[in-house]
Amino acid sequence: MKSLRYVALAIALAAAPMFSFGAMASGAAESTPEDLNRDAAQALQNLYKANPVAADISKHAKAVLVFPNIVKAGLVFGGSYGEGVLTKGGAFAGYFNSVSASWGLQAGAQSYGYAVFLMTHKAVKYLDKSDGWEIGVGPTVVVVNEGAAKNLSTSTLKDDAYAFIFDQQGLMASLSIEGTKVSRIKR
Repeated sequence: MKSLRYVALAIALAAAPMFSFGAMASGAAESTPEDLNRDAAQALQNLYKANPVAADISKHAKAVLVFPNIVKAGLVFGGSYGEGVLTKGGAFAGYFNSVSASWGLQAGAQSYGYAVFLMTHKAVKYLDKSDGWEIGVGPTVVVVNEGAAKNLSTSTLKDDAYAFIFDQQGLMASLSIEGTKVSRIKR
């Protein structure tokens, strides 16, 4: 048990410089609400053009949480950060950040965006009431890849939320949003 504490401490100490650097970088280049709104709207338009299933799902969603640009980097220890917008009924309804940390066999950097279509009032309420939402805990989120999209239609929508990852660029072996913490921010 004592060795587990030392491992946890070592991980925290090794990751601290990366996250403090990320906090400084995000503070220095903080997006305005107008920038976030514009980037989110453009990201959704591009997603709908590239993926008609996402466009169909959006017509049935109670809200859409879109993160137009997430930056992820790692060398054994990794992390990601980005800011996004919640839309309800086509109107901007709040701002959020997306943060994750990881460790393991990883090296590289990449950027990507993702949109989460909240299909139920329960999922929207959870996001509104929670002090941060860890994807994979709470409402059921299905990450839609090309294979899943082929079998998805508005008549088969049964889950609380559907996530689409888009605009992936860079070199990193894997991409997952599970374990990502989404928290409300003030803008």
